This record gives sequence, C-alpha cells and structure tokens, in this order.
Amino acid sequence: MEKAVDFTKQINTYFTTMEEALHKVDRGELSGAMNALLRAYERGAEIYCFGNGGSAATASHMLNDFNKGVSYELEKKFRFHCLNDNVAILTALANDVGYEYIYVKQLEGKLRAGDLVVAISGSGNSPNVLRAAEYAGAQGCEVVGITGYDGGGLRRLADHHMHVPSWNMQIVEDIHLIFNHMMMKTFCELLKSKEGERQ
Repeated sequence: MEKAVDFTKQINTYFTTMEEALHKVDRGELSGAMNALLRAYERGAEIYCFGNGGSAATASHMLNDFNKGVSYELEKKFRFHCLNDNVAILTALANDVGYEYIYVKQLEGKLRAGDLVVAISGSGNSPNVLRAAEYAGAQGCEVVGITGYDGGGLRRLADHHMHVPSWNMQIVEDIHLIFNHMMMKTFCELLKSKEGERQ
C-alpha cells in the first residue's frame, strides 16, 4: 500500500490565498449591492441572475437560497429567476441565434423597469453576460455585477458591485458563493425580524 500523501502545505496555501482575497473585498460595495437586492424585494421586483460555468452554478445556487432559504418562512417572498437553469432554451438560443445572446434574448420582452439583474462573471468579460447587463441598463433596470479579476467590462456596466480582487478563478468562485451564503443568512434574520414587528 502506497504511503499517504501529506497535502497540508497545499491546503494551507489555498486557504491563505482565499483569506488574503477576502480581506481585500470592499465591504461598502457589498452593502450597496445588498441594499439594491433589499429594495428589489421590498418593491416586489423580479430578479434575474445568470452566468457561465461555475458562475452558472452560483446563479442556480443563489436562486435556491433566496427563493427557498430566505423566503421559506416569509409571507412576502423573493422573486428570483435563474436564466441558465433551462437547458432547452439555452441550447435553442445558442444553436439558432448565438451563444452570446442566450441571456439577452430571455430578457427581451420580459424585463420591466424596476426589475433587478444579477450578472455573474468571474472575468467580468463574458460576452453573453455583458449583452444582458447592457440591455438591462437600457431598460431602466439596476445591475448587480458579481465579478473577479479586475472586474472587466461588467464592472463598468454594473450599478452595484460584489467584486473579488483576485486573478485565481477558483478563489473568485469560492468567494462568490460565500457572498451568497452571507446574504442568505443576513436577509433571513433581517426579514424575519421585520415581519415579526409587523405582526
């Protein structure tokens, strides 16, 4: 039997890299983005989230955590929609129109002024995400950009930012999920308390 490999050094390196990136995250920007989500919730707006690859998984996870995790015990619910969850519409649009249009075409004719878009791109430069974010802005909708690296084009297009200043995609995606869980816990406590006060 082969001797077990000691991965402690690699584990420590990865965790240290994540801790360093977390310390650089702008807490004020996070608070601003969370307030945009809170305002959307309070006005009953539709919230559309989407991304590619790991960011698509984060968008899907966010839908679950807000529509079930936060909303489950609330009388008033979040109204999240994840545009990357339906394989049929994604492949139809990608095949017939082009992959860069898979999100904007889902928003056309559906997005209303006052709705909120949560666009997720680790690099900030995914063409399909940028097209959708640009369209949302043109419709009078606020955009929350969840990014890594230097934020790319999405950082310029978004009204609110949840940015991880790291060039390591795995660390970026890890922290995006931390953002999601942090928001879930925060909104759970806040909104349950608010509903309790009204009763």
